[in-house]
Amino acid sequence: MNARDDIKQFFKGEVLDDEITLKTYSRDASLFKVKPELVVFPKDVEDLKALVKWVTENPGHSITIRAAGSDMTGGPLSESIVANVTKHLNRIGIIEGNEITTEPGVFYRDFEKKTLEKNLILPCFPASKNLCALGGMISNNCAGERTLRYGKMENYVLESKVILSDGQEYIVKPLNKTELETKIAQADFEGEVYNKINELLISNDELIKKAKPNVSKNSAGYYLWNIKKDEIFDLNKLLVGSQGTLGIVTEMKLKLVPEKKYHDMVALFFKSWEELPQAVNAILLYDPESLETFDKDTLKLGIHFMPEIAKKTGSNFLSFAMQFIPEAIIGIEMHGLPELIVLVEISENTEEEVKAKVKNIVEAIKPFKVWSRVVEKDSEEEKFWVMRRESFNLLRQHVKEKRTAPFIDDFCILPDKIPEFLPRALKILSDHGIETNIAGHAGNGNYHIIPLMDLREESERNKITIVADKFYDLVAEYGGSITAEHNDGIIRTPYLNKMYSSQVLELFKKTKEIFDPLNIFNPGKKVPSTGSGQVSGTLEYLESHIAIE
Repeated sequence: MNARDDIKQFFKGEVLDDEITLKTYSRDASLFKVKPELVVFPKDVEDLKALVKWVTENPGHSITIRAAGSDMTGGPLSESIVANVTKHLNRIGIIEGNEITTEPGVFYRDFEKKTLEKNLILPCFPASKNLCALGGMISNNCAGERTLRYGKMENYVLESKVILSDGQEYIVKPLNKTELETKIAQADFEGEVYNKINELLISNDELIKKAKPNVSKNSAGYYLWNIKKDEIFDLNKLLVGSQGTLGIVTEMKLKLVPEKKYHDMVALFFKSWEELPQAVNAILLYDPESLETFDKDTLKLGIHFMPEIAKKTGSNFLSFAMQFIPEAIIGIEMHGLPELIVLVEISENTEEEVKAKVKNIVEAIKPFKVWSRVVEKDSEEEKFWVMRRESFNLLRQHVKEKRTAPFIDDFCILPDKIPEFLPRALKILSDHGIETNIAGHAGNGNYHIIPLMDLREESERNKITIVADKFYDLVAEYGGSITAEHNDGIIRTPYLNKMYSSQVLELFKKTKEIFDPLNIFNPGKKVPSTGSGQVSGTLEYLESHIAIE
């Protein structure tokens, strides 16, 4: 009996292996193509528990959980079993105070509608907020335009339910010292996990502390340095961002924050990147909610596809275009398009606070060579946000003969190093004939460089590992993170040695073995592994799975 027929005997949800389904689930938003053996749609938690049990009893199979498939690293791609949770595991619970329970298959766009009914929001949403689902947001430790004030997803997971590799579902929540000792004393797999992770942390305390990257945002590796804080032991701090390699999250209790009632935007137009750090530092004194950046090429893209952007904002083209008259006047004064645009969002509970902060920010930037404009209408703000959020999709959908190749897209270094770093980084790309667009989070020093390449050409595909090697060496030279938001997946797991020592990588390997001794959860991500006849998580695997079409 083959795997599909065997699984169908106990699985209540759908089990598919037709070519159309397998082709669909061979891709995500990354540059990879990996064909799964099966795609399943679990009906409930019991389906997932039974599937874990079956996989442990049938060597050679693994489970990779997939939500919206908007991942840019190949994280939800697998040669074995892909389990999509958006079809059935998509229930949103009742909001109680500022907390809500949700399943991993809920799309963020639906989740946000419900929370905003109570004037609450999960503020770590990424730019792909209209595409992504909660499971992927937790898997990647997502962040976005409001991270400057509110931080990443790891700050909002209060409690979770997780299926571990013994096939049982457990509640994971913060534990005090006594509760941890009780948990360790359990004579079961869960107690063993807590005991071994605790011993690993105690035995390698200094090594782990030194390994933590000196940046405000990081999604690379396992967050061993986050588990213990102020006598509290919380495995959620490890599970968030682990890309489904340690267990299957089936439910999460999340903290929400009140949505600020009043907001304005200050749009800044720079002739160069040189004065950006000083201007950013001056602005940060006034606690902006967002401080977002996009470059001239992204602006050109937005101008070129303005009719499509107008449609996304619900406007007709003429009225939408008229909104850009003030920016056109600024362009005339600057004698051309700005090199970059910075969007400073000010949000507070009173209009007086917002107006005072806007006034202070406009004053603070006067010493710099920057043009500014205060944007007070929601419709005008939205034109900028759509351009910023949709830049990747516009590139992916409209650039002829080339496609987005997000392989070095997500670095983070200290903000004051950006003017020095960027010319060196872009030279690596230009020396290899690669065009790019840049957008990102100026306040965090986190930028997305999106290369444009014709991956049908072997010579172009051959550039990827060569350029990535040089680029990540440069990030390491500046003490940064090779991925601030998008995680490791297929694309960055082979480069984790650029950030972490061999001793730290060995701790990552031990962490994986503690949770997943049979390597059944999304193998080859975070830690290289042998499976399906190939070594995944390596440069060889990366190179052999780049999608050509």
